[in-house]
Amino acid sequence: MQVQGRAFLLLQGVCSPFFDRLAKRLRAAGHLVVKVNFTGGDRLYWRGPAYEYRGRLDELPSFIASIWQRHGITDQIVFGDCRPVHREMVEEARRLGIRNHVFEEGYFRPFWVTLEREGVNAHSLLPRDPDWYREIGPHLPQAPKPKRFPNPFRARALHDVAYHLGNVINPVAYPHYRTHAPVSAPLEYASYALRFSRLKWLKHRDAKRIDAVLQSDKPFYLLPLQLSGDAQIQHHSAFTNMNEVIARVIASFAQHAPPDARLLIKNHPLDMGLSRYGTLIQRLAQEHELGDRVVYLESGNLEAIVRRAAGTVTVNSTVGNVALELGCPTLALADPIYHFAGLTHQGSLDGFWKAPSPPDRQLFMNFRRTIIHCLQINGGFYSRPAIEIAVDNAMHVLTAEYSPLEHLLCQTNATPPIAS
Repeated sequence: MQVQGRAFLLLQGVCSPFFDRLAKRLRAAGHLVVKVNFTGGDRLYWRGPAYEYRGRLDELPSFIASIWQRHGITDQIVFGDCRPVHREMVEEARRLGIRNHVFEEGYFRPFWVTLEREGVNAHSLLPRDPDWYREIGPHLPQAPKPKRFPNPFRARALHDVAYHLGNVINPVAYPHYRTHAPVSAPLEYASYALRFSRLKWLKHRDAKRIDAVLQSDKPFYLLPLQLSGDAQIQHHSAFTNMNEVIARVIASFAQHAPPDARLLIKNHPLDMGLSRYGTLIQRLAQEHELGDRVVYLESGNLEAIVRRAAGTVTVNSTVGNVALELGCPTLALADPIYHFAGLTHQGSLDGFWKAPSPPDRQLFMNFRRTIIHCLQINGGFYSRPAIEIAVDNAMHVLTAEYSPLEHLLCQTNATPPIAS
C-alpha cells in the first residue's frame, strides 16, 4: 500500500545529483521534502532550499530533532548508515517511529543498488537462518534481469571531483564538519593518478602471474582486499585496516595450508595505493618462508580467478556473493549478510585451508532471489541514465507503508536481528 502525504528528511547523499533528482520525484508525487546540507559539496548538488548545518557533531541531534518536529517528518533518507552525521540520527529516528531508508552500493553489482529500511550490511534486518531462505525462496518471483545502462568510471570520478571542489568553502561555511573519508581529496587524487599511470604495466605483469597460477595444477586460494576506510572494515569488522587482515591470513596460510597451495591477494580496484600492499606482502612472505607461494595482484579478471580457486577468504566484501554464486567455498572474517550455515564455511580460518565447505547451490539461489526481491533496485548513482532508473525504481519502495522485506518478515513471523 502506498502512503500519501509523507514528509521526507534527506541527510547526506552520494556524490552525485541522485538525491536532488529523487527529491523532485517525491515532491511531484505530493510529498514534503526537507534537506540538510553539511558541506559545500552537498550544497553544490542540491538545487532547492535547505537547512545548512554549520555546528559541531555533538550539537547535531538537537538540530535534527527540531526539524523532525517542525516539519512532522515521517521518513528519513540517508546514503550509508555509518557516517558520523548519520549514525545517531538513524538510531533516534527509529526510536521515535520515523522510518529510515538507507541507500548503499548494491549487494549484487553492477546494475543494482541497495535500498533498505533501518540499516544495511551488518545492520540489515535480514534473518541469518538458512531455513528461512529455503522456505521463502521458492515462492518468490525469479530475479528479473536488470535494465542495463552506461556507467563509466569517469562519470563517478567527475562527480567526486566536483563534490570535493565544492568543499573548498568548508573551512568558512561549514567549519566544524569532519569528513568520514580516511584522507584528504588532494592526496586521494594524487595517489589515484600515480596508481593509474602504472596500471597498464601492472595489468601486463598481473596477466603473466595469473596465467602461471591458472596453468598450474596446484590449488590456490583468493584473498580480495577491501578499502581500509570503508564502513565494512571500520564499523562492521574487528580489523582496523587491511594490513591486519593480510597479516592474519598469511600467518594462518603459512601454518595450515597444503604445502603446494598458493595464496592470491588481489587489491581493490579503487584502492589509492597509499598502503604499499606489495611491499607488506613480500615482507610477510619472507618472514613465513613462503617463497613464491603468495602472489599479489593489482588487477585481473575476478570471476576467472574465483572459478578456479579452491576457496575465497574475505572480511565482508560483496566479492563473497560472487564466490558463492560460482560455487567457490568462502570464509568470512566478519559478519556479512551472506554469512550463515549452508553458504559460508562455518569453521575456523586455520581449518579452511584443508577442508573448505562448499556453498549449497540451491540455498544460494534462494538467498540471491530474496536479496534482489527485498533489498535491490535496478539503477545506479552516477550516470544520468543510471540515476533515472534508480529514482524510478526507488519511488514505490520509499512510499510504501512496509518494505518488501518487512512484508516477508511479517508473513513468516521471522525475528530479524536488531539493527544497531
